[in-house]
Amino acid sequence: MSVKSERRTRGEQIRVLVVDDEADIRELLDLTLARMGLASDCAGSVADAKQMLAQTQYKLCLTDMRLPDGEGLDLVRYIAEHCRDLPVAVITAYGSMENAISALKAGAFDYLAKPVSLDQLRILVHSALELPQRAGDDEASIAHSLLGASPAIQQVRDMIERVARSQAPIYISGESGSGKELAARLIHRLGGRREAPFVAVNCGAIPESLMESEFFGYRKGAFTGAEADRAGFFQAADGGTLFLDEVADLPLLMQVKLLRAIQEKRVRRIGATAEDAVDVRIICATHHRLKALVEQGKFRQDLFYRLNVIELMMPPLRECREDVPLFTRSILRRLSSANGVPMPALTKAAQEALAAYPFPGNVRELENILERALALMTGKEIDLVDLRLAQTPLDDEPASGLAPLQDYLDQVERQMIQDALDRTRFNRTAAARLLGVTFRSLRYRMERLGLNE
Repeated sequence: MSVKSERRTRGEQIRVLVVDDEADIRELLDLTLARMGLASDCAGSVADAKQMLAQTQYKLCLTDMRLPDGEGLDLVRYIAEHCRDLPVAVITAYGSMENAISALKAGAFDYLAKPVSLDQLRILVHSALELPQRAGDDEASIAHSLLGASPAIQQVRDMIERVARSQAPIYISGESGSGKELAARLIHRLGGRREAPFVAVNCGAIPESLMESEFFGYRKGAFTGAEADRAGFFQAADGGTLFLDEVADLPLLMQVKLLRAIQEKRVRRIGATAEDAVDVRIICATHHRLKALVEQGKFRQDLFYRLNVIELMMPPLRECREDVPLFTRSILRRLSSANGVPMPALTKAAQEALAAYPFPGNVRELENILERALALMTGKEIDLVDLRLAQTPLDDEPASGLAPLQDYLDQVERQMIQDALDRTRFNRTAAARLLGVTFRSLRYRMERLGLNE
């Protein structure tokens, strides 16, 4: 049975929609929001909530997962489709992490577990109300930071703009040098945490014996050499974003502790008797295939599912060949300015060589090549000899039987797409799902490989 909606008129205050079929929960949330200076409208069903959304403009929606006439997920999907600028947070039963992850995947901004912690509720509300509205400035910021006009880069830009408005954990995959940390910093800068710290951690560079103290901190006297209290990465990133680069390098024991910290949103310093509440958004990255490591028993499955709520794939440079001249000009402009020299041009031979080079090290390798060429060039232009490109299979003698790297990669990619299309009876939407890519990405790859003919 639908519960009659309760509406409070409080002038022009910021309004929050609360959706829960339990009157005491609605009253608790309403009272807490009022003490924060916010107005709230309360609904007891999905139908009531949709009616209110049609009549009133809200800045935040809080919804329970179980409602009399549907699921909170139904409301999350409805808001994602009809009210794209409205952040929605779900309230889940204690221990229902699968429901929380499903909500985040459906587009929820964040989640709260019952019994609701009022401190965590206040943090969530502040984060949600700090979200920037969609604007041309955001798009310009993304375009300025993430260069490129290729379909693959445009797809990444679109994804970054969407995920920046969420608190969901992000898993950035891609080869070394493809710009994973750049993407993480953009997500942070465009989200509601942009004024708070962004803490980047290279998990592979920390000795195993120091991991717990580095991540969670320690109290004075906790061990020999602990001469003063020290905060860990989680405390340093409190309110902001914690970027875990090369997360696949974490040992299994540390993976267990990381999982608990993420789920409980609390950490305990070494030597402390109480836990500290922390509010961080987790973004992780690795050049490894995490799913394969899970299958090999080298990465915990429960942590993988907790981190891989939303995946952002950074394309390799060989899939953005049309952007190589743009990247080249931008890098040369920056390097020349830093060295106080005029920006050189590239000879036609140098341009053609860069256009054909497979760049196994991606944009980072391109930057290294150009920095070296700028230092070694003898004339006013960068020539082919100045680039000193590494040998590729194309440079090997024909007797080796090796094909050019790009030809080989194209052949493998073509075969995988063809197999997926055969299995789905040429249903491209189903084939894209099978391959783990978007429909737009599949269409671009098919065009590039001549599979539409």
